[in-house]
Amino acid sequence: MNKIKRISLGVGLFLVMSLTSCESTKNIVYFQQDQTALDTSYVINAPKLKAGDVLTISVTGEDVKTVAPFNQMSPYQTGTAGTEKYLPTYTVDKNGEIWFPKLGKIKVGGLTRLQATRKMEDLLAVYVNTPGVQMHLKNFKITVLGEVASPSQYAIDGDRITVLEALAMAGDLTINGVRNNVLVIREVDGVKTEYRLDLTKRESLNSPAYYLSQNDVVYVEPNSAKVQSSKYSANYPLFISIAGIVITIISVLVR
Repeated sequence: MNKIKRISLGVGLFLVMSLTSCESTKNIVYFQQDQTALDTSYVINAPKLKAGDVLTISVTGEDVKTVAPFNQMSPYQTGTAGTEKYLPTYTVDKNGEIWFPKLGKIKVGGLTRLQATRKMEDLLAVYVNTPGVQMHLKNFKITVLGEVASPSQYAIDGDRITVLEALAMAGDLTINGVRNNVLVIREVDGVKTEYRLDLTKRESLNSPAYYLSQNDVVYVEPNSAKVQSSKYSANYPLFISIAGIVITIISVLVR
């Protein structure tokens, strides 16, 4: 009887080991120490405005009356009290332009939000003394998929977010997520570009995809253990049945 128990235990251990795998520390730990110099620059890698972006723009100046024509209120939106009015939105068209009161069409596509703000201030200087422009991107969102705790699409308040912050919003990578091959998909002017980031190395902090752009997709692929376990999970009842049959046959043979 003890022999049967030992054989059964051996079969059980074999099945357990087939369904699990140990991960090496080098595949798990982020940003392992090396000599890579960090030179990430948000100014260089800041997201650019593009067709389909939705902006709110407000103008300030020394004279309230001179800026009034540039701050037209939307009559279609009201606040919770029913009286508060909001600035209208401006959508960047397929040519990268918006239409703004008195200034007409303004090319903002391909510029960062800060560059577009400075351009508008220069144009407004003809009409307003010391103009100031507040520009906000209203449709900035990113999507995080794959081996993270909470895959989803996330709306971003503002336009500055790193791939690390995006992964943190999604609850970080699971233990089964491949950290050395995180994919960022970015579309610019209808052309998709792929970036691969090795988060176990400091050099990933210098990637052009470290700072995300609107509508970026971040994908974390599963490791081999997860892929194998998914195969086994689908056939788990079959494995249990086979194991039961094997144990039964062994118990009969050793009687």
